Amino acid sequence: MYQNYKNVETVKPGGLELKDRLVGVQRVTKVTKGGRAFGFSAIVVVGDENGVVGHGLGKSKEVADAISKAVEDAKKNLVRIPLNSGTLPHEQKGKYSGARVYLQPASHGTGVIAGGAVRAVLEAVGVHDVLSKSQGSSNPHNVVKATFDALLQLRDAKTVAAQRGISLEKVFKG
Repeated sequence: MYQNYKNVETVKPGGLELKDRLVGVQRVTKVTKGGRAFGFSAIVVVGDENGVVGHGLGKSKEVADAISKAVEDAKKNLVRIPLNSGTLPHEQKGKYSGARVYLQPASHGTGVIAGGAVRAVLEAVGVHDVLSKSQGSSNPHNVVKATFDALLQLRDAKTVAAQRGISLEKVFKG
């Protein structure tokens, strides 16, 4: 799922205290010759509020089953996100399908300035101070994936120094 990203550290759910956040539940309809068959689709974000986060999709005839399936799916897709004392290391844009998300680090005390699906993901990661803008599609599925796209592209200073083959001090001086 995360093959297109460098330096993505996948995490096993064992031993983590994960909290799940329901992003959205949609009622879906399948029209058959016998009438309409209703089902539910749920998207959930789970995280330990300390840099580990995952998202999942569940579908079922019952809402509760859809949510529990989504939580199980989210626990299979956990990744570690680099954080810098409650905010992001640098600004980043993310895109998925028609949804675009812009994330910008903020000073301490700013809070999470984000709406809907972006807020759910950022709070599950454990970001406390961030500015964001969601543009294009407001479909929660695509917005969550665009937010993950932005978060997975983040690199902390140590990673940047290692990739460039220079010391940590030179990253900031130069």
